[in-house]
Amino acid sequence: MAATLIRMPESSVLPADATRLEAPAAGAAARASASAAGPRAGHGLDGLTVAELERAERLAAMRAGELGSVHSWELVTAVDGPGTRLTTFLAGCPLRCLYCHNPDTLAMKDGRPVTADELLARVRRYLGVFRATGGGITLSGGEVLMQPAFAARILRGAKEMGVHTALDTSGYLGANATDEMIDDTDLVLLDVKSGDPETYERTTGRELAPTLAFGRRLAERIEGPEVWIRFVLVPGLTDAVENVEEVAEYAASLNRIRPGAVTRVEVLPFHQMGRSKWEALGRTYELEDTPAPSPELTERVRGQFRAHGLTTH
Repeated sequence: MAATLIRMPESSVLPADATRLEAPAAGAAARASASAAGPRAGHGLDGLTVAELERAERLAAMRAGELGSVHSWELVTAVDGPGTRLTTFLAGCPLRCLYCHNPDTLAMKDGRPVTADELLARVRRYLGVFRATGGGITLSGGEVLMQPAFAARILRGAKEMGVHTALDTSGYLGANATDEMIDDTDLVLLDVKSGDPETYERTTGRELAPTLAFGRRLAERIEGPEVWIRFVLVPGLTDAVENVEEVAEYAASLNRIRPGAVTRVEVLPFHQMGRSKWEALGRTYELEDTPAPSPELTERVRGQFRAHGLTTH
């Protein structure tokens, strides 16, 4: 389907050729997502063609939260939160995870300019589906908090429509989330990639402390959002008993701060589904010889979380 371009008044701060959204693709992407380890990018922007924008014009609109760099989106059920979700993948991420299967979302330039108004119009289109299934919108990435102003505008608009909202984030840029943004978020999918700082740095190229601080900040809010902890289990990288125990203890500590803050832990087995993307981008994939975790290993890790009183899947 061809894209429709927005023609804004000359006085508007929005670029004249920011793009309207078309309906997201579902089906195969939704079925594949059930076994994915961590967030997955969708199947593009459904044939949109986007004209080039002047850099200054684009940056001004992004600072205002009126324009975002969106990589793709999809409709999924029982993934990325309750009910049927409009999962929207924003472009840009400060982490360089060895197992990332969205390497095509790492740079802001990997996305296309989409207005907040158009994304919210898409949310409104699915109100009936969300109400029937208890679903809503999930902002993912990349890293959604690379674009906090845009995310904040989407969350606020969705809440005004009575739509359930979720953030899928590593928490590394948690300082970018304002209190108002957190108030507009019903669920945070917090990807804690390691409990050991050295393993975290080896896995992501960044430090662990900001993620832990963001989780504690969520738990300290009296009426804060529900939190699901996500942990990607990679044999030989994140599977050490001590490392898993650190993540489990951290998750349990959030419930000591605010009882019931963490309602779910998802142990996501590593897979090789993203390998072809690394190859297509000409990047070295260090985990090409890493196997998927065995059922026994996966159950051992889930058992470690359950031993801390955490509901674990």
